[in-house]
This record gives sequence, structure tokens and C-alpha cells, in this order.
Amino acid sequence: MNSPTARATQLLRRHLGWAVSAAYLAALLVPGPGVWLRHPHRLPPLSVHTTAWLLALVLFSAGLQVPVRSLGRLVRHPGILLAGIALHLTVPLLIIPPVVFLLRHSPDTDGGSGLVTAMILIVAMPVAAGATVWTGKGQGDQPTMVGLVLASTLLSPLTIPLTVTVLAPLLGGGCADTLAAAGRSLHSGFALFAVVLPCAAGLVCRLLLPRRWAECLPAGVAPAALVGSLLLTYVNASGALGSFMAHPRPLLFAAAVTVAALVCAFSFALGRLTARALRLEAPVASSLTLACGMNNSSASAVLLTTALPDKPHLLLPVLAYGLLQKTAANRVVRLRVQPAPCTGAP
Repeated sequence: MNSPTARATQLLRRHLGWAVSAAYLAALLVPGPGVWLRHPHRLPPLSVHTTAWLLALVLFSAGLQVPVRSLGRLVRHPGILLAGIALHLTVPLLIIPPVVFLLRHSPDTDGGSGLVTAMILIVAMPVAAGATVWTGKGQGDQPTMVGLVLASTLLSPLTIPLTVTVLAPLLGGGCADTLAAAGRSLHSGFALFAVVLPCAAGLVCRLLLPRRWAECLPAGVAPAALVGSLLLTYVNASGALGSFMAHPRPLLFAAAVTVAALVCAFSFALGRLTARALRLEAPVASSLTLACGMNNSSASAVLLTTALPDKPHLLLPVLAYGLLQKTAANRVVRLRVQPAPCTGAP
């Protein structure tokens, strides 16, 4: 019989969309604790960044739950994995320039460069570990998704700075400097220490622990990681929404949601078109579509918080994208699990 913790975790996963919405609502109504947690705190001899530790917990849990031995098929037939990684690297180069062109015709004095800066940091991030949850719900190909999450994460110390460097010239002077500051943070080890190492630590634990422990430990870590993910959402949202409520800028909010929606829609559309062009089987096509559209928005929010703490408004499009990509993923999942129409006689 399932324990109360396991039942609560299953219930939370089934209603994850509502839980995320509740975290956003809490950030809007009671932003104070989240704003406090956003700032680093001195615990001699360290300066502790709460958001970085929460992100590490989520990624460690993701690595711990990866069925590493199920990836053998991808290693023997790496074509889909290579295509997915190539698509993940290409999508930012296809999406960001048209968005920049559209925003340059907007009334914003900097041509929307602040919004584009946030979008670049989102699309440069590896595939979100949470995409594996949506793959399971949508009866997708789990080894393909796990392989894409791992490969994009392990390559992120190289791919994130490269993407940022290539796209930075599209921005205006001030925002180009902002992105350069974020780029310096990336080069100084953010991708390695905040993204790769926690995930790799989870993988190593899964491989080295005795089989009985390896099967039991994820059941204990997963609830903590799920709560940590929601707390991370609340903390990041508090920074943006708290600042927004103090100095309301409705046009900025509308622009952030619009830009995030455009980038999210283009990402999922490119994933679906690529899957059709490759004539992939439905489970693999679903996984590829989700991997293309779901980026680790939590990591980009943590990067913005640590590298650019004086620009909380840049979190608005990141938060919008995080919510929209879950909405789009839910639609992909619903289309995937729809039962086939009955054609037999009544």
C-alpha cells in the first residue's frame, strides 16, 4: 500500500498545473518571503543563494530518477538523439532574430532588448528535467526524452555561452552589456556547477548505490524535489511580481507575456514540424516536440537572479514562458493520449 507521502506526491503530480498556478498566486499576494529568499545570505564562510540550492535539489532528483540502463537503445541508435540536440541548438538561431525584428518596430525605447535578453537566456538553457514527467503522462518515448535531457545538460557549459555569444549582437548597447554580464557568469562556471554537477551527482548515486537503495531513494527525494521546484517557482515569481506590484507597468507585462508566447509557440511548432519531417513514430515524435519546447526556465531565472539582481523585471518573460511551456506541454500530452475513435459496429 502506498505511504501517505507517496499518495501526496502522486496527487501533487496529477494537479501540478494547479500547484504551479498557486505558487504564482502566492508570489502575487505574499511576495515578501520570496523576495527575502532571492537575496544571498551570509552563512560564514559561504554566501548562500537559496535559488541555486533549490535548483540543485531539483536537478539532483531528476538525475537520481533517470533509468540510465534504459538508454542503451539510444547509444546503439543515436540518430534521434543527435537530431534532437541539433534541433535544440538551432531553434534559438531560428526564433530570436524574427522576434528582435518584430520588437524593433514596437514603441519601446530600446526595441524590446530587455525582453529579448531574457528570451535568449531561456532558449539557451538545456531541456527541462520536468519534460520527463510530461513524457510519462503523454505515453511518449521516455529513453529518448531522458537522453535529450542528459545530453543537453552535459553539453550546456559549452552550448549556453556559445548561444549567448552568437545572439548578443542582436541587442542594443545597454542590454548587450547585460547579456555579456550573464555570459561572464556562464563562463565562470554557472552551467557546470548549477546545472551539470547536481544532475551528474544524481546519476552517479543511481549507478553506485545498491539496487534496493537505488529503488527506494528516489521515492524519498522526489517529494522534496517537487516541493523545492514549487518553492523555486514562488521565489522567482516573487522577485518579478513583487517589483511589478510596487511599480506597475501594464504594457511591460503584456509585452513580456506576448513575447514569451511567441517564442514558446514557435519552439513547439518547430519540434512538431521536425518530427513530421523525420517521420518519427508517435511516442518519439511526442518526446522530440516536448524537448524542443521545454527549456529549463528555472535555471535561466536563477542565472538572472544571481548575475543581474538589480533587474527583476527581466524575470517577467521567464516566468511567463515557464507557465506557457507547461500549458503547451499539457496540450501535446492530451493530443497524444486521446483514444482512437471507435469504428466498429455498436
